[in-house]
Amino acid sequence: MSGLSGEPPDMTGQTPEVSEPTPESKVPSVAARLALWQRSGGVITPILTALIAFLIGGLVVFATTGKNPLNTYKAIFKGTGLSWLSPVSIHWHLFYPAGIHWTGWDTTSPTALNLQQTLIVVTPLILTGLAVAFAFRCGLFNIGGNGQYTVGALVAVQFGVWFAGLPGPLHVIVAMVAATLAGAVWGGIAGVLKAATGAHEVITTIMLNWIALWVGSYLVGFNGPLQDPRAISAPVTRPIADSAHLHVFWGNPLLQGLHVGFFIAIAMLFVYWILLNRTTLGYEVRAVGFNAEAARYGGISVGRNFFLAMAISGAFAGLAGSIDILGWEFNLDLTVVQTVQVGFIGIAVALLGRNSAIGIFFSALLFGALLTGTSTRNLDPSVFQPELAGNLTRIIQGLVVLFVGADLLIIYLWQARKKLRLPQRKAAEQP
Repeated sequence: MSGLSGEPPDMTGQTPEVSEPTPESKVPSVAARLALWQRSGGVITPILTALIAFLIGGLVVFATTGKNPLNTYKAIFKGTGLSWLSPVSIHWHLFYPAGIHWTGWDTTSPTALNLQQTLIVVTPLILTGLAVAFAFRCGLFNIGGNGQYTVGALVAVQFGVWFAGLPGPLHVIVAMVAATLAGAVWGGIAGVLKAATGAHEVITTIMLNWIALWVGSYLVGFNGPLQDPRAISAPVTRPIADSAHLHVFWGNPLLQGLHVGFFIAIAMLFVYWILLNRTTLGYEVRAVGFNAEAARYGGISVGRNFFLAMAISGAFAGLAGSIDILGWEFNLDLTVVQTVQVGFIGIAVALLGRNSAIGIFFSALLFGALLTGTSTRNLDPSVFQPELAGNLTRIIQGLVVLFVGADLLIIYLWQARKKLRLPQRKAAEQP
């Protein structure tokens, strides 16, 4: 009968006894599950991080203004246009739906227009999020997205003015490629300094941000080389040629309809994933990010990968600048150069998205919706003042960055709890 147990007999011919698994051995601990989610890029921590950020933001709304946070968030969501994606309208009574009405998809409704504006904002956030995430995968912290975006925008607007005789698609490609290369060069400077001298990329990218800002301010400002000679009283460049405009596939081009740059950003998510997971370059970048010394011992050029990672990151951000110029801005003024924040928001996008392609998409959608929903055009001032709502958006962004390491904190606290309970358990087991 020994064969029926499925275990081979021992030297005495007897089948060894197999102890029944305990419930503790069947069910992994919370810490183990969290570690598994962290390794696999799970969605639990980002969702909890966003919920905590919105909860604290709601408390700030109530404490400072006395407004109902739920009404405020509902008004913000209404302004994003995301409700257009659902063909039904649900009216809630407490915690259950009181009525469900079919609304369909009206592509010309105000809600559709709001969604177009949201996706226009989401487009550069995807790319600046990728600019931060790719460097992260190599163990680098690229906070120079603002400078790389600005350089890309400057080059795109000038190439959009030049070559006006080119056919439309070719003109767009030339301007976008030039802006992408400019961003790559700007990011690559920090990579070269890191590889050659060991200069920390945080310091160098901060300095490059300021250099881009002041160089851009000189070029676009009063009497600058790029200022429009027909607008002497305004620090703004000449508008790009019509042939350099990105095609608007949804909405009215005169009302900033959604352009094909959105699909370019989506394509870059696939490029990012393929680069990291299906190429030798991606393998080397990830190896350097895990352990630079071990990668060097294995024959990988660490300095080369530092440069390539920062250059590719800068290329993503430079492409973001070109898409905004060619898609809906069509010129560049001094105010935009000096107040742009899209590169810094990209840091929060990458952190909340856990540096994964799908995570960056949804994270960019969240922050883009916040920016659109809290704008003075979309938010009802009787519900909440749009000026204050803009600060609420920044509070939530900061909280996301603050709590993005919550998974590590939870694991640490759970392990500490188990260590504290272990002596008590041993004391209780002693007779």
